[in-house]
Amino acid sequence: MASLANGLDDRSREVSVCKTVAAIAGGYLLLSFIAPAMMPEGSVPELSGRANAMDYATEGSWGNHDHGEDSPVGHDQSAHGGTFVWTELNPVWAFVYGFGDLNCHQKHERSWEINGNQMPVCTRDIGIFFGLFAGALLFGWRGLNRWTIRDSFLSVFPDHSLESIYLADRRMFAMLVVIGVGLGPMAVDGFTQMLTDYESNNPLRILTGIAAGTVVGWWFCSALCARTKYFGDDPSSVLLPADARLTLK
Repeated sequence: MASLANGLDDRSREVSVCKTVAAIAGGYLLLSFIAPAMMPEGSVPELSGRANAMDYATEGSWGNHDHGEDSPVGHDQSAHGGTFVWTELNPVWAFVYGFGDLNCHQKHERSWEINGNQMPVCTRDIGIFFGLFAGALLFGWRGLNRWTIRDSFLSVFPDHSLESIYLADRRMFAMLVVIGVGLGPMAVDGFTQMLTDYESNNPLRILTGIAAGTVVGWWFCSALCARTKYFGDDPSSVLLPADARLTLK
């Protein structure tokens, strides 16, 4: 088994898990481009909804009302191409836009347009999904099951580069630093935009989304692959950098 020894002889489970995560993230990302490109031109008007809410499911949904052009949330939908109802689309396009409706604010000024149709999620989310895909591929390329999530997460790095971290037992700190580096730019950009008059731009939203999505996808695959049963529940059999050993407290 991959992780019973040094993790190099059989990584089939790690690869399989990461392929699944990459397929889900990459599949939705691809559909986000295909759906507006394949739908009739002008089918999706300029939208402006709320995150974590269904705003465009029916004609009477919140997003299809006029909320005022100066409203901090929403706009006058009648002035932006009229109403939009994703439940009237075919099942595939309905899923793509329904998922976007639930999870994204879909502000038109922060979204791309293809074939005269607004994409189902904003540019930040496009970056996040690309990052999730990339993070899964990264762990699938180098990641190992090393019992704990933190050790599995760090296994992407060459062992020799981790020796000082393991000798000082700073593994959790190292993992949190990497995650912080990935999430920090998006948090700063997003919260500064929300709390001040600062307005970000789509290229920056894409880049910060990619960074955040990558560490999340990387961590998520680490969490899915970190399993003790492949070591016979014996932590001493896990080989770590600097000849470190896991012990049960």
